[in-house]
Amino acid sequence: MSKQDAACERIEAELHDPLSALGLDVEAVELTPAGKRRVLRVAVDKDGGVTMDDVAAATKQISAVLDASDTLGEQPYTLEVTSRGVDRPLTLPRHWRRNADRLVKLDLVDSGDVLGRISASDEESVTLEVDGTSRTFPYTTIARAKVQIEFNRRAVEED
Repeated sequence: MSKQDAACERIEAELHDPLSALGLDVEAVELTPAGKRRVLRVAVDKDGGVTMDDVAAATKQISAVLDASDTLGEQPYTLEVTSRGVDRPLTLPRHWRRNADRLVKLDLVDSGDVLGRISASDEESVTLEVDGTSRTFPYTTIARAKVQIEFNRRAVEED
């Protein structure tokens, strides 16, 4: 494990409880060099989505935690707090739950890919509507899954 990865794991562990108290989940922590500084990116999420007020509260809380910690040492850093975003893979049951009714593409471990809409999910599997048929996929059979961007869905549903 690299020094950067170890630092990210420590930061995530330090942020878990304070952000949970705000109703937020830590989705990703990335620390990247940027000249003489570093950029610390923290992605957060919650049921119902993250608002600007949530990001502001998370930023304040993260700053307080890091100010009281020596995890980042003395080198300066820039903090960026953001929502999870649709480009991140679905990897946990809560990701599936939070994206109910969204179109997703699954890359399956053994048999190609599948495009379908999330109709249900639980701790073990997800059910998609695929070409008018319900299909259930245990998470263990999914190598990668991403939400697909739909620009015209509302217009199609209104017709």
